[in-house]
Amino acid sequence: MNGNITCDLLPSLKLGNDDIQLFIEGDELFDAMIKAINNAQHQVLMETYIFADDEVGQLFVKALSEKAKSGVQVRLMVDALGSLFQFHSSIGSELESAGVQVQHVQPWNWRKPLRYNRRDHRKLLVIDEEQAFLGGFNIHRQSSLRHYGKQRWRDTHTTFNGALARKSADVFNGFWDGNRYQVFQTTTATTALITNHTRRCRHHLACIYNDLIESAKQTIYLTTPYFIPNHRIQNALILAAMRGVNVSLLVPHNSDVRLARWASNAVYARLLDSGIKIFEYLPRMLHAKIIVVDQRYAMLGTANLDYRSLFQNYELNLISRDPDFCRQLDLQFRQDLGESKLVCSKYWKKRRWMSRLTEYLGWSIRHWL
Repeated sequence: MNGNITCDLLPSLKLGNDDIQLFIEGDELFDAMIKAINNAQHQVLMETYIFADDEVGQLFVKALSEKAKSGVQVRLMVDALGSLFQFHSSIGSELESAGVQVQHVQPWNWRKPLRYNRRDHRKLLVIDEEQAFLGGFNIHRQSSLRHYGKQRWRDTHTTFNGALARKSADVFNGFWDGNRYQVFQTTTATTALITNHTRRCRHHLACIYNDLIESAKQTIYLTTPYFIPNHRIQNALILAAMRGVNVSLLVPHNSDVRLARWASNAVYARLLDSGIKIFEYLPRMLHAKIIVVDQRYAMLGTANLDYRSLFQNYELNLISRDPDFCRQLDLQFRQDLGESKLVCSKYWKKRRWMSRLTEYLGWSIRHWL
């Protein structure tokens, strides 16, 4: 497939190779991140939703502190609510004493209480403007086989170099300086970084998802831990299935947020009736956020397919037409299906009234999950 594929808000991207590396195991990712921090010469920029004071978090406290003491500029942003009760004052003091600049995003302010609900859900690490890491992994033991065991969370992350890493530093520094509505799409010829809030559109990612779905001709493979799509995206998925696209969704069987699972279940029946396949991942908590369309577009990042990520939180996704990147994510989706069960439309219609009641409850409060 050649040439550009352009929809209303999709960035104009060409086929090409951006050498994007994938991680699906937390220990491998954390080892690579720590190594990159240790090798930093000038600057370390790190942003995360959860930074826990546990075995994994302490690895990063040590690495960031040692690097700051050596004279390298180290900046760390953590979400005030996401790391509440986890990013303890003791590790904050330790980092700051070592010279790390720490910023708590959206701390509680009684004059502006609603701002506290708008969370920094991004996970980004940039080293010397030369290497960047982006994806769904938080800094906590739940993502580590070594420390959490076989039930560690299933997630996906990327690392990339070059021009895109330099642009990632711009994304971080703009946010650090208080620019919450970044007005640019940072792109190479093949790959773009997408924020969900711009001055032009506060629903930017929702529009990107919708355009991707509408552009599909053969397959849509969608992985998300919290599947609570608005009606526009539901309709786009249904119309895609009706025009013959293989639409397959992968969601967790066991969610860490029960109300979110109830809200997700509330939309199953309508989607199943249109021929959409819904698979529930069985082994452990699924936390990856990925969409692959026709093996020609793939998007991965921090945004869930729910109201909070698409309309409230600050998120950061990577979208690419790198064929190898698309193929890897397509293959990983198919492998995950091997550990999943298909939700049967026939049996779903026979679920008990109590299940229907919990679905109604979850859906009615979906904007606050």
